[in-house]
Amino acid sequence: MQPCRLPLLAALALAAACTPAKTDGIDPQGKAFDAVSPDEVVTLMGNEPFWNLRITRDTALWTTPENPDGTPIAVTRFAGNGGLGFNGTLDGKPLTAALTPGQCSDQMSDRRYPFVATIALGGETLQGCGYTTGQPFTGGEGSSEGDTP
Repeated sequence: MQPCRLPLLAALALAAACTPAKTDGIDPQGKAFDAVSPDEVVTLMGNEPFWNLRITRDTALWTTPENPDGTPIAVTRFAGNGGLGFNGTLDGKPLTAALTPGQCSDQMSDRRYPFVATIALGGETLQGCGYTTGQPFTGGEGSSEGDTP
């Protein structure tokens, strides 16, 4: 069995050498996602239900129509191969937020967002869009700086 693995490993290494360095945030070499600087403010948002998570370094603010002032959350940032994640706790429930490259639309405006957002909150999964201060949304009215849905 061992001799059969060597040609396969060599073929995989050769294929990886011919692959572009990055594709939609996924590095074929397994390097962690690095397209968002720790200094950028990250905004993830969704509708039906409406929610917004705005992250500045290690603090996030979770807002909903029922809680427009928001709930601050301490978060830990981590990078995977293909996206950026944040872990925290909201009202005693574990929260994991993921930001992955990909064109996204909120289906309610003419805006286009550079990231797809996914929130896992205590067994519930919420889908939405995301942007950063360095990689804003395009289209629609106004600027993405400080914008919330």
